Amino acid sequence: MTDTPRMSLPLLAPAQAQKHVTVNEALSRIDALTHLTLVSTDTATPPAAAPEGEIYAVPPGAVNAWAGQDGQLAIAVNGGWVFVPPRRGWRALVLDQGLPAIWDGADWRPGAVTLAPSNAGMAMRSFEITVPITPGATVTTPLVIPARAILFGVTGRVIETITGSATLWRLGVSGDNGRFGVGLGIGLNSWVNGPAAPIVYWSPTALLLTAQGGTFAGGSVRLVIHFAELSLPAPV
Repeated sequence: MTDTPRMSLPLLAPAQAQKHVTVNEALSRIDALTHLTLVSTDTATPPAAAPEGEIYAVPPGAVNAWAGQDGQLAIAVNGGWVFVPPRRGWRALVLDQGLPAIWDGADWRPGAVTLAPSNAGMAMRSFEITVPITPGATVTTPLVIPARAILFGVTGRVIETITGSATLWRLGVSGDNGRFGVGLGIGLNSWVNGPAAPIVYWSPTALLLTAQGGTFAGGSVRLVIHFAELSLPAPV
């Protein structure tokens, strides 16, 4: 055996010369893989320069120095890349998604908190969107709540002062325009923290921003949708 079975750390050979090279590589892998943090799981082209110890999960179809390394963890070491296979059940924080993830043996599961033997599981996710405020009485977002999602609430913050004759606003969905907040502020850094009784949205659903006391003219709001998703067992 030349590598350890779980973290693929290189082992010293009997009477090996330059033992420090092998030991240092093993230490570099331990340093990178402990408290695992991934820059991305879907970047297919290696960065031209990466800080020492930075890690990417190599997606299918990666090119250049990552070609043929699908599914491997690419660790930046000494100006190049060292590749380590993840093991089923490994957890990581994926920085560009802001989510934890679990490796299910074939793919990274963003937001996963459980993983059954059949690969069924539950994911907890937070999806962020910046909503430009357009003139009128209401603003409808894109379809930001996924189908079959179990929604727990929406939070948000005004990142550009809301202008117009409106003095306040409401946040909800069609048919319940105050579900996540009413009497919300229009000034910079005003916020909404709208937990709600969990509800399933069976089809993709938009959020609705409704002006109170007048109409909207402009501004911008950052909203974050907090929800859970269930996944099926793997096919047999």
